[in-house]
Amino acid sequence: MGDFDYKIIINNLPFLWDGLLLSLKLFCIALVGGIFFGTLLALARLSSWRILSYSSAGFVNLIRSIPFIMAIFWFYFLTPMLVGKITGQQGEAVGPFTSAVVAFIMVESAYYSEIIRAGIQSVPRGQPWAAYALGMNYWQAMGHIVLPQAFRNMLPIMLTQAIILFQDTSLVYVVGLKDFLGAASKAGQISGRIVELYIFVALVFLIICFGASRLVKYLQNRMDPARQQTVKMNITLNGPGIRPGGA
Repeated sequence: MGDFDYKIIINNLPFLWDGLLLSLKLFCIALVGGIFFGTLLALARLSSWRILSYSSAGFVNLIRSIPFIMAIFWFYFLTPMLVGKITGQQGEAVGPFTSAVVAFIMVESAYYSEIIRAGIQSVPRGQPWAAYALGMNYWQAMGHIVLPQAFRNMLPIMLTQAIILFQDTSLVYVVGLKDFLGAASKAGQISGRIVELYIFVALVFLIICFGASRLVKYLQNRMDPARQQTVKMNITLNGPGIRPGGA
C-alpha cells in the first residue's frame, strides 16, 4: 500500500458522486416498483382464480430461475429484435437506463411477491373473516386489516432484500450504464489507478450495506418483543453467558 494514491479518489469524487446518485436512483425506482408489482403478484398467487394464480406463479418461478444479468440482457438486446419480428420494422434499441429499470422491477417484483405472500399468510385467517363479518369486501379487508399487519411482519426481510437490491445495482455495467461501479471503472481506466477506486467503491458499499444490516437487526429486535422477553428471561434464569438448559 506504499504507492496507494489517495489523490486519485479525491480528484474523481464528482464523477463518482454522479455514479452513486445514479445507483441510488435506480435502487429507489426498483424498490418502489418491485414492492408495488410484488404486492399485486402476491395477491394474484393467493387468488381463487386458477388462471390468475397459475400465471402469476409461472412468472415468479421463471424470473427467479434465471440469472439477474440475463434479465437485463433480455430488455437491452432482445426487445428490439422482438419488436422487429412483430412489426416487421427494425426495432430501436432500448436505452440502458430504461432496460435496467424494467429488468430490476421485473426481478424484484418476483422476489418481493414471495416475501409479501408469506407475510399475508402469516396473518391469522380469523382476522379477514372477522372483517368480512363486519361488512368489508376482499379489497377492504386486505387494505385495512391484512396488508398493514403483513408488512409489519415482513419489514425486516424486505429491508434485507433491499440491501441485496442495492448491491445488485452494480450489474448495470454490462449495458454501459455509468453507475457507481461503472464510474469508478471508467475513471480507473483513464487514470491507470483502478485499484484505489475499486477499494473506495468497496468501502462505500460496505458502509452502506453494513449500516442497513444493523438497522434490520434493530427493527427485528423492536418488532419481536416476545422473543426479546424470552431472551431476558433466559438471561435472568441462567445467568449471562450460559445457554438455556445447557452446560
